[in-house]
Amino acid sequence: MASQKVSEALSQIQNSQDQAAGFDSLLSNLNSLSTPETLSDDLKMILDAVFTSSSLGIVAQRSILATLVTVLKSSDNPELWIEVGQHALLILSGNQTGATTFVDQAVAVRELVAEGHEASEDYLSAARALAEIPLESSQRRVSNEDRVRVWVRIVRNYLEVDDTTAAETYLNKLKNVIYTVDDPALNLHFKLSQARIQDSKREFLAASQAYHDISFSPAISEDERLHTLSMAVKCAILAPAGPLRSRALGRLLKDERSSNLDEFGMLEKMFFDRLLAPAEVDKFAQGLAPHQLATTSDGSTVLAKAVVEHNLLGTSRLYSNIGFEALGKLLGLDAEKAEDTTARMIEQGRLLGRIDQIEEIIWFEGGEASGEKGSGRAEVTVGKEMRRWDVNVQGLAEEVENITNALQREFPTDETRKRTRHEEEGANDDEDNALIS
Repeated sequence: MASQKVSEALSQIQNSQDQAAGFDSLLSNLNSLSTPETLSDDLKMILDAVFTSSSLGIVAQRSILATLVTVLKSSDNPELWIEVGQHALLILSGNQTGATTFVDQAVAVRELVAEGHEASEDYLSAARALAEIPLESSQRRVSNEDRVRVWVRIVRNYLEVDDTTAAETYLNKLKNVIYTVDDPALNLHFKLSQARIQDSKREFLAASQAYHDISFSPAISEDERLHTLSMAVKCAILAPAGPLRSRALGRLLKDERSSNLDEFGMLEKMFFDRLLAPAEVDKFAQGLAPHQLATTSDGSTVLAKAVVEHNLLGTSRLYSNIGFEALGKLLGLDAEKAEDTTARMIEQGRLLGRIDQIEEIIWFEGGEASGEKGSGRAEVTVGKEMRRWDVNVQGLAEEVENITNALQREFPTDETRKRTRHEEEGANDDEDNALIS
């Protein structure tokens, strides 16, 4: 219910000669005439009076509406911004000339309504309010920087509700103009939004690179730089095992700041292809976002799939060959899933090896995979394993001989001493004969 004092003031304004000045005076002194309980209704009543008055011109209406927006902003009540702002937009949309005459004022009202929704954590409504701002209209000149500022807010609001599809739509618009904007804050928000969308779409390698680049930005605080570095590490760990992920892990491991992160232990083990224990994986999972723990099409989580592929890669460093059942026990899978996972990684060029389905044995090849599809398949070479066995036996025999010789030199027996003395005397005789001749 509207305030009695405001109602009386509006009656006086309608009978006055200079209504514009009367409305300005009323809005300036509104705090003394209205109460917090009636402020919303009072402002709505003032809006109705402004746009139903036949004595006010368009210029005066614009000025009064701008003053009303200023009065709204001076209040710290987001619900008031939303309620009165939506009432103002309803009036403007119903006005025959409102869509074209009050464009700038409508934009200011929509931005205020969006701020109210953001303050109330209703991010979806905030994004929709900002999306209604005309940025491509010929009736209003908008700079690229203003477009970017609005689109960035829309993207960030959609990301707050995990609507990556809508966020990506506006991100694609940003890509066409962001290069023309020099504002470092807007460029930073664009890069961060791009990284978050890649992260949500499970493009973990690209997201890791983007987060790592942002972690060097001087525009953010040290704590935020460490946070984005932590996100880069998490995304790299969740990426599909293979040469590309190894390079990403190596780049992050070389960053001196990584040793201060809780994820450093996982990072180090993954880079050196060491097998991961369930307790380590569970501890790491506690710091992941919900979408990073989402279930994939095969029923496993993103993290579980990444760990299985990593442990398979680590197993290939320890074994030349292994049976399906034994591999399944190491990976925590059944034999069939272990075979399927291995076959997929070999097919995608992320693991070098071959599968003998008749003998149910997987043969691993040494070296690094290229990451190119189809490049992981190893050809069967006749006698290759026998030659490898011969080389290993020869190397072992040579090492045993070297150790035996070292022990004999360190702990000589009587026979060894005699043989050594005889060899030395023979060598001396040869030297004497050479001198005489």
